[in-house]
Amino acid sequence: MIQRDGTCTSLWQDHIPVYQPVNDPDIQTIYDVVIVGGGITGISTALLLQKAGKKCLVVEANNLCFGTSGGTTAHLNTLLDTPYTTIIKNFGKENAQLVATATAEAIDLVRSHIADYGIDCEFQEAPAYLFSQTQEQSEELHEIYEACREVGLDVSYNLSLPVNIEFEKAIEVRGQAKFHPVKYVYGLAKAFEDAGGVILQHTRVNGIEDTDGITVETENGNFRTANLIYATHTPPGINLIHLRVEPWRSYVMAFTIKNKKYAQELVYDMYDPYHYIRSQKIDEKEYMIVGGEDHKTGAIANSEAGFLRLESYIRKHFDVDEILFKWSSQYFEPADGLPYIGHLPGHPGNIFVASGYGGNGMTYSSVAALLLRRMILKGESPYVRLFDPNRIKPIAGFTTFLKHNVDVLKKFIGTWFDRERLEEFAELAPGEAKVVKYDGEKIALYKDEHGELHAINPMCTHMKCSVAWNNVEQTWDCPCHGSRFSFEGKVLTGPADHDLEKIEVKTLVEHD
Repeated sequence: MIQRDGTCTSLWQDHIPVYQPVNDPDIQTIYDVVIVGGGITGISTALLLQKAGKKCLVVEANNLCFGTSGGTTAHLNTLLDTPYTTIIKNFGKENAQLVATATAEAIDLVRSHIADYGIDCEFQEAPAYLFSQTQEQSEELHEIYEACREVGLDVSYNLSLPVNIEFEKAIEVRGQAKFHPVKYVYGLAKAFEDAGGVILQHTRVNGIEDTDGITVETENGNFRTANLIYATHTPPGINLIHLRVEPWRSYVMAFTIKNKKYAQELVYDMYDPYHYIRSQKIDEKEYMIVGGEDHKTGAIANSEAGFLRLESYIRKHFDVDEILFKWSSQYFEPADGLPYIGHLPGHPGNIFVASGYGGNGMTYSSVAALLLRRMILKGESPYVRLFDPNRIKPIAGFTTFLKHNVDVLKKFIGTWFDRERLEEFAELAPGEAKVVKYDGEKIALYKDEHGELHAINPMCTHMKCSVAWNNVEQTWDCPCHGSRFSFEGKVLTGPADHDLEKIEVKTLVEHD
């Protein structure tokens, strides 16, 4: 089973082995493109560029699909989380039509990849249904329907839903799809390597040097490249993008139903946060997948409550046989509703980024791959300006730059705390954690299942925010910019690129 950035097992990672690359990297080679991140964006982009004649290296800090690609619910949509009413308002009708065209092209790319490389990833065409349950929602739904028509989606009103949920009105949008994301990424990775590409897993990027070409500094050597792409949701270090995307978490359950009537379509309600519904057949076994109960990362003290609310929703609307998987995942919301794909702010040359997908990462990952290929090959595209990360307006006093935190403050070096006094003060049960203020210092404490106490500095090594405990995934999450750490303080996902500082605890009281 592949590892993911949390303790919960997703439907997609179950029974999937870790990808085993076949081509070895060469530190003597000057690569045309180094892609940081081994999720769907990184591998899709790498394949397109390698097939276009570029020599590419993918560098992944953990294993392929360790992050959101292993925790998504894998909806492929042109019906987006940010409704076209909002996109038209923020960007105009012509640009909204470009968004609809770009996302349709992205789904076409997935279709063609599956056909061209014979990828068995349970891909299935599936129309999407958006439904209202109140008069206010029905009025909003009509506006969304009209906007969908304006941008060219194949949309119509429908008098029924594929699931047994009461509704006032519903629209159906055709041209959507679903698939198994990890199997798809593995298929792309094999095609990429067959074309001569190189994948380097379990290798964290520690920094870059952007002078006279780009040097990528990693734990396993330095690599020279003409172009660098950050396919990591947000770039590591510090950049203006971190102030324009907001980390959110979403909860998901996969279950079987007694009547075996698995809806094949994609279904969404209109609450905020909304619920999303679909089914998936994997190795001849069918599952219903329902997600929702989203909240800002680190904003909820008891993350388990998200699962409780989601299960209540599921049992209200479905005749549940058995809940087999439950997990949560992180995504990043952009400030204005569209992702940031293109030149990294402050680096107009050859450093690129793809970030801020919201809840549509499976679709926007292919939008990013197509656009970044065109940009690196110096081709023209109307999407360059539309998704340009440099449309972000700088905040007064903020310098647009990329900086890796090589000088992380080590506040507790040479100090230690009494284990028994800390345990008595915190009153933690095994598996519990909290941030406490003790002897004038903030300390993040976690007691593992063996009763061992783990203490770390709760100050995030990215931009010094205080982390919060996620009791669902057993991680320390930063509410500011989405960095996530293990209970021991190890970096799981960026933008932080250094572990949290460990604090030494000792037993000072001797017992008779």
